[in-house]
Amino acid sequence: MAEEPPASTSTAEPAPGGAARWVLATFIGGDTTADVTMRYLFNTSFVFVQELEWHLFAVMFLITAGYAHLLDSHVRVDIFYSRWRPRVQAWVDFVCGIVFLFPTVFLMVWTSIPFVTSSARMLEGSPDPGGIPGRFVLKAVIPLGFLLLGLQGISQTIKGGYRAFGKEVPR
Repeated sequence: MAEEPPASTSTAEPAPGGAARWVLATFIGGDTTADVTMRYLFNTSFVFVQELEWHLFAVMFLITAGYAHLLDSHVRVDIFYSRWRPRVQAWVDFVCGIVFLFPTVFLMVWTSIPFVTSSARMLEGSPDPGGIPGRFVLKAVIPLGFLLLGLQGISQTIKGGYRAFGKEVPR
C-alpha cells in the first residue's frame, strides 16, 4: 500500500481520493461477496448486482486516479526511471505532464461531455432487464474523474518543474 500524502500537499484530491478508495472498495467487496454467495449457494443471480460490481469499479478507478498520481503509485514502466537521478526524474515528470497528461485529460473531458449529455438527455439505463436504471450517472463520473486527475496533474507538474529547475518546492 502506498504511503499517505504529506500534510502540506497543495491539492484538493486527498479528500475524495482517500475516502473513495475505502468506501468504494468496501462496497465492491460486499457486492461481489453477495453476488458470489447468491450464485453458488442459492443458484441465482441478479443483473443489478452484477452491473453494480463494474459500475463501482469504474467509479473507484476514475475518482482515485488523481489520488494515485499524488502518491506516485500510478502505473509506470519503470525500466529506466528508477535508476535516474532525482533531477532527471523531475524533468521526466515535468515534461510528461505537459506532453502526455494534460492533452489526455483535455481530450477525455472534451470528448466525454457530449457522451454524458446525450446519455443524460435520454435518461439512459441498462439495456438488460433488471439492470441499473441510471447509467447516465455513471457516465457523468468520466469527466469528473479526469478533471480531478487534471487538477492533481497541475500540482504534480508544477512540483516537478520546481525540482527539474533545481528549486525547492514551496509549501
